[in-house]
Amino acid sequence: MPQMIEHIDAIARRKQRDALFVTFSDNPSGERSPHHWEDHPARAAIIASLDARGYAWAPCGDVADERVMRSYGGAIYIDVPFDRDHPSYRELEAFLEYPDGTLRLPHMRLLVIGLAYARKNAHHDEPGFWERRAEDF
Repeated sequence: MPQMIEHIDAIARRKQRDALFVTFSDNPSGERSPHHWEDHPARAAIIASLDARGYAWAPCGDVADERVMRSYGGAIYIDVPFDRDHPSYRELEAFLEYPDGTLRLPHMRLLVIGLAYARKNAHHDEPGFWERRAEDF
């Protein structure tokens, strides 16, 4: 069934804060992952852990770009403030990263989009913006 998936920058604007998200398509060397997002073992492990710990999460798209249309790649938004003093963030970070900042799971990246950066696309929130872009694509 079709579903609307929000871009991560739109989520940051809606939440009015920096937004955490995890992507699964590239490994740290930039090579494509051998897994499709639907059967990606790291994605499945992260979602299971988020669900078990009671974290809210949702599928999300990459930062919106008016010049590009791409299909969903499996990224997920994690509804935890990016705040190193927040206990939920510290728990999440400890699950996803080693103390030196390297990732625990292969072919995934933990990212944050700053609210200031996300606001650069605020014009995308105007009613009908994406519909008009689709007509011109």
